This record gives sequence, structure tokens and C-alpha cells, in this order.
Amino acid sequence: MKILACYSNKGGVGKTASAVNIAHLMAKSGYKVLLVDLDPQGASSFYYRLKPSKKLPNDSFFTRGDKFYKSIQASDYENLDVLPANMDFRGFDVFLSEMKKGQSRLRKVLKGVKKEYDIVLLDCPPTLSLLSENVFECADNILVPVIPTTLTERTLEQLYEFFDDQGYDKSRLLPFFSMVQKSKSLHKETMERIANLYPALLSTSIPFATDVERMGVNRAPLTDFGKSSSAAMFYNKLWREIEALIFPKKKAA
Repeated sequence: MKILACYSNKGGVGKTASAVNIAHLMAKSGYKVLLVDLDPQGASSFYYRLKPSKKLPNDSFFTRGDKFYKSIQASDYENLDVLPANMDFRGFDVFLSEMKKGQSRLRKVLKGVKKEYDIVLLDCPPTLSLLSENVFECADNILVPVIPTTLTERTLEQLYEFFDDQGYDKSRLLPFFSMVQKSKSLHKETMERIANLYPALLSTSIPFATDVERMGVNRAPLTDFGKSSSAAMFYNKLWREIEALIFPKKKAA
């Protein structure tokens, strides 16, 4: 089982839209997928028309594997299940700080679904916290959407610095450009600069598109209801690039 995370320490970069569309494409490709919505706002759950489970408070999330498993819900899409978020998830950091080995609790929880899924995708809140450290401890790779602006470039730099400080393997970070407007000279300049600084940057960029905003209206992945749109096609290209990295043997076959 591969564990991937969609994470950014900055909000408003298209993180959840990316997680929702990539999860759908993974499942469509035949992988058994679990999307875990770790953000208390529950946007991923909302897009998949799922209500939060009131039976999974933050303490049970990390200590009761039976309740964790029972809180997983089937989506409307074959091969794709979702563990919806709820507002109790706001207390994750306080709870983790009081636990022994609080930085590795998520890894232990996810071991319980290892036989059920090919991929677990974590949709993470935009914070640098004990929860995010749990994500960094357990994820095989971390997808990092980056809007090509100076401020987002700075937060990406901070993320790499944090990995250095904590001794995490930076090669697991897979940044990619999101909400790109190539007509803007600032976007083009920033993309060139970031590409030179971060060789692990994925080659596929997701363009800014009003179609993505319609996900909230349709409550579905763009890759389903708007599969012929430009953004959906780029999400598909991005997923294929990710797939080749995490399942290289399949590509060779």
C-alpha cells in the first residue's frame, strides 16, 4: 500500500481540488483508493457528497482502529472510499501532543487498512503542526501544489527548510504548479525560478480554470463531470506522471 499526501503549508493553492481529482483518477485507473480527509473543514468530503461521521472524535481516530474503519464510507465511484472529516479534527494537535510517540500515530492507524487498499491519499490542512509531522512520517510521497507567486515560493522554501531541520527525506516532496496563468509575466518568471531551484518539480502544471470552481456546485470531481475540460486533462496528465513515479514497475511492464 502506498501512502500519498496532498499538502501545502499555505491555503488557497488548489490542494483539495487536486486531492479530489487525483483520487478519482487513481480509482478510475483500477487502484483501490482510500481518501482520508484530515482537514476539519471537510471540503473533500463535501465534494464527494459525504457527511462527516460523528462517531469518530479525534481520540478515537488515533486509538480505536475499529471506529476508524467503520467511519470509512463508499463514494459514488468504483474503487474509491472516503474517510470524511469532522469538526472534532480541530483537536488533533492537542490530542497528539499528549500521546506517547505522537509523531507516528497516523502511521499506526493506517496499517490497519493496509490489506484493503492500494493507495491511501491524505488531504491535509494547510498547517505546519504535529498532524503534518505525522503525515511527513508516514507518507511515501507528498504532493505539494504551488501557485507561481512569490509568497507561495517562500512557503515552499520554508517546507524544504523544515524537512532539512527535522531530517526528513526531501526527495519525497513532489511539488507541482497549480492555478497557473501563463499570461501573467510574474507567473512565468516565478515558474522558471522555482524549476531551477527544485529539480523534483513535476513537469505537469494545472492551469487556473473556472471549471474547477464548478466542483462545489456539482459536488463531484472535475475529472468526472468535466472530463473534456483543459484542467481535467492536465489533472489526468499529472496523475500519470505521479503513477509512473510511485509504481515504476508497472510502467516498465
